[in-house]
Amino acid sequence: MAAMQEAGYGLYVPFGENTRCDLILEREGELTRVQCKTGRLREGTVRFNVCSIYAHHPNPKAKFRQYHGEIDAFGVYCPETAGVYLVPISHAATNYKCWLRVEPPRNNQHARVRWAADYEIGTVAIGGLRVPSGA
Repeated sequence: MAAMQEAGYGLYVPFGENTRCDLILEREGELTRVQCKTGRLREGTVRFNVCSIYAHHPNPKAKFRQYHGEIDAFGVYCPETAGVYLVPISHAATNYKCWLRVEPPRNNQHARVRWAADYEIGTVAIGGLRVPSGA
């Protein structure tokens, strides 16, 4: 949220639990419903889920629930890059995971690559928040 405010967005937080979006952004009168996700740096990409996963619930009606029609974008924070990315749902082409490329691919492919830099709206360094294991 800090990076989004720094980038000039107005922020609105939905009230109550189990809303499909975590945040609403406003810029120049336009509202954007955002689902916040944590990305992980793996093999030169920031990877994040583009669905809710309910497999850990006893007897789930569905293991995965998509966000199509319920949000406009994903707000992604990656602790390893400290980057905050705003990815329109239409750019997250898969149903389960999305990859944002940080490092060039080994095969030098550049067509159909989602570069993380194209979606980065800011950086946030969060330190000192982890509790040592075994505490």
